[in-house]
Amino acid sequence: MTETHRTPLTPAQVEAAARAAHAGQTDKAGRPYAEHLRAVAEGVRERGGDAEQIAAAWLHDAVEDGALSPDWLRGAALSSRTKDIVLAVTKRAGEPPEAYAARILAVPGALLVKEADLAHNADPDRLAILDAATRERLTEKYARMRALLGLAG
Repeated sequence: MTETHRTPLTPAQVEAAARAAHAGQTDKAGRPYAEHLRAVAEGVRERGGDAEQIAAAWLHDAVEDGALSPDWLRGAALSSRTKDIVLAVTKRAGEPPEAYAARILAVPGALLVKEADLAHNADPDRLAILDAATRERLTEKYARMRALLGLAG
């Protein structure tokens, strides 16, 4: 299938779409969800990611959370690579972590986005706000995913 030739969304438009899609949502710590998106996008930039990866970082939870539909993503004026990365990091219901990790590893550019996502999710300051049981469960979950992805620490 050939991509339509439209003017691609600018970085500001991608950010605005992501912020609008997640408007009113909060993370597990009760913070506006857009803060997590910004942190992941910044983490990708700091790790040397390119514009397509940064766009995917802004949108990395949009389909998974139902904030944007797969049809929206397919029709968006984004590169195929950006779309592929977003879909790679989108968890699927009932999917084993091993299959999820394998998909991320198979899509060029997706690992960097997931690494930035995990880094922010596992931030000790962020986790400290949560109750002990949730903090422990999430710490183990993030460590396991890092191991499946071959990421250090």
